[in-house]
Amino acid sequence: MSDAIDPVALTKRLIACPSVTPADAGAMAVIAEALEGIGFTVHRFAAGTPPDGPIENLFAIRGGSGRHFAFAGHSDVVPPGEGWQGDPFVPETRGDLLYGRGAVDMKGAIAAFIAAAARIDEQAGTISLIITGDEEGPATYGTLALIEWMAERGIRPDLCLVGEPTSEHRLGDIIKIGRRGSVNIWIENAGAQGHVAYPHLADNPIPALIRALNALTALALDEGNAWFQPSNLEITTIDVGNGATNVIPASAKARINIRFNDEHRGLDLIDRVGKIVASHAPNATLRATISGESFLTPPGAFSTLIAAAIERISGIRPKLSTSGGTSDARFLTRLCPVVEFGLCNATMHKLDEAVAITDLHTLADIYEAITRGALAG
Repeated sequence: MSDAIDPVALTKRLIACPSVTPADAGAMAVIAEALEGIGFTVHRFAAGTPPDGPIENLFAIRGGSGRHFAFAGHSDVVPPGEGWQGDPFVPETRGDLLYGRGAVDMKGAIAAFIAAAARIDEQAGTISLIITGDEEGPATYGTLALIEWMAERGIRPDLCLVGEPTSEHRLGDIIKIGRRGSVNIWIENAGAQGHVAYPHLADNPIPALIRALNALTALALDEGNAWFQPSNLEITTIDVGNGATNVIPASAKARINIRFNDEHRGLDLIDRVGKIVASHAPNATLRATISGESFLTPPGAFSTLIAAAIERISGIRPKLSTSGGTSDARFLTRLCPVVEFGLCNATMHKLDEAVAITDLHTLADIYEAITRGALAG
């Protein structure tokens, strides 16, 4: 057992790696070095091909008996954008804050968990880390590839903690026990191009598409339930690509996104949308992708353990939530119960992303307590 890893120093090393998806930029090597130094066996592999790959993935494990507790996260970050006060990939301490892209989403959490693992005796049980470089991207060759790799080797944890930045106002105020699902649907309605002065010689595809979209936006999917807010359908784009003022276009396109709770499945929603569109625009075609199904880890022993650790160390009793967008927890829930908990999310994906230095130390303490409790069963 060692207490030699400083979560702040390790976060700085990770921030210094400009690992904008799908680039790794040395982040996995930094993680591997730290884990190997505290007794983990580290496996690294790349998956996928351009343009969405190749993606660097890492699975590390220590111990081979007892309960198996996994931590999951991602080393990739979103593009920094223009307008930072400093270089987004040069970690900088100003006052009580550490600035840099990935500070809270989620290199700081990875560093905090590694620091926590360093304090736990190898005989306490099995600890693993499931780290991908593709959470902020298409998520095609990341966690899904890791899950497949683990399945081929018969590796399945008992519990998994995802280190996404779930806290809102103070570290520890919110943990996520589920997420809504997400489906994107592309609609294209075919018509016949023609002159606007001779509409009888053309077939304008726009009115039918508008009727279909009106019917979709009027659709009440559900009223929400005890753990989820109501599902919502949003039109995200409408396009006809028509640069002329005197031409009826040949086709009209739209895209919708549905964020849905656990009262629905993605395929059922696609089928429902298809039937509504067909009733208003019979010439339309649909294409859809399910980014992830909704999931819920019902409140129980695992969430209680996490909440108790947070309250004992920070004095805050966390709220259980399913709000927010999707995360890789939607895939990991196939393996075992999954809960998400991490740093404050106020600056994630923003200019001048920053983490409170004290939060990194406190998070390491909380992660240590959670891990000990999870391994003890």
